[in-house]
Amino acid sequence: MTDLKQTMQLVSELNASHGVTQRGGKKYTQVVHRMEAFRQMHGTEYGVDTHILVDDGQRVVVKAKITNMDGVTVGAGMAEEIRGQGNVNKTSALENCETSAIGRALASLGLAGGEYASANEMDGVGRKEEAIASMPPPKQPPASLLELQQQAEAYLPEFDMKQITDWMNADFTKKYMEISNKEFPEIFQNIKNLCQKRMKELKQNG
Repeated sequence: MTDLKQTMQLVSELNASHGVTQRGGKKYTQVVHRMEAFRQMHGTEYGVDTHILVDDGQRVVVKAKITNMDGVTVGAGMAEEIRGQGNVNKTSALENCETSAIGRALASLGLAGGEYASANEMDGVGRKEEAIASMPPPKQPPASLLELQQQAEAYLPEFDMKQITDWMNADFTKKYMEISNKEFPEIFQNIKNLCQKRMKELKQNG
């Protein structure tokens, strides 16, 4: 197994020859060059896996981890991007985020290529803060829908089959179940699960 110190030396040399000069005069070795050096020195001794933690249409959060042949994590990194902010993130936010996460995972092994966080990543901090601040606040469910949820949580566990049927067929229930299905799927699913759970219990009990 190649010593990581040799790989660190190679990345350091790449920083001098391939480093991109950032504001302040410091150089940053791009992830593509660090990854090439990593594979050149270690082949398939290590695996690099990425996992999407958040992708809600606005934010993308990716975690990258580097594992050895025994499956033990030896390095990890996370990155976040805001969709639509900056030229790259208008079309490739996920890919950009994955690359940043891999770069930080490599940096955690000592293969930082200059700065642990690139100048580009740090420039993105202000951009991300502005984007988050400009996002509309999450839509709040109407009071009547919250009342329906409270009814479900309080009464469904005790209802018999007829009471469940009557409650589900009530105009109030049907109206706000329709609203929740379209606009607040978590509430809809919660009520649906409570109803299904109770009906299953009643069937099992005869």
